[in-house]
Amino acid sequence: MRLVKTLPFLLSLSAALGSASALALPNDRDQPIRIQADDAHLDDKQGVAIYTGDVVITQGSMKITGNKVTMTRAANGDIDVVTSVGKLAYFEQQQSAEKPDKMKGWAVTIQYQAQKDTVILTDQAKVENEGNTTEGEKIIYNTKSQVATAGNAGGAAATKRPRIDMVIQPKKKAE
Repeated sequence: MRLVKTLPFLLSLSAALGSASALALPNDRDQPIRIQADDAHLDDKQGVAIYTGDVVITQGSMKITGNKVTMTRAANGDIDVVTSVGKLAYFEQQQSAEKPDKMKGWAVTIQYQAQKDTVILTDQAKVENEGNTTEGEKIIYNTKSQVATAGNAGGAAATKRPRIDMVIQPKKKAE
């Protein structure tokens, strides 16, 4: 399982929804995956793992939390979809060794569709990076094309938010 490939979705998403392209720490994907939860249900035949109760998944600098995390595996054995649900599910990952600040994302549901290279944050979605923030009902990010869309969740969000809200910090001038 290469979970770090799972959510490099916050590649400067909040900095004007993708203006700069940062990468996760290169050795994150080589680190072991640690999953902590109150309960686990693993169905190897169906390729589904469900973790419940204060779930914490870490791999290198990456961390995912939620009340319930479901992982499905594709026929080839690779991760297909990872869905984290919580009062607010959470994701963080350090983007480079030079910058210790971590990219952070929150939503009621955070779903990574590995086969489509897409991350979807739904309901109370918020992404934060280096002081820049993007908030809305739904944020969709394609990790391959680095294209992001933020806006209405089309009824999928319990908390209605008619508009997106972004804060973009000015670039610091060199002294």
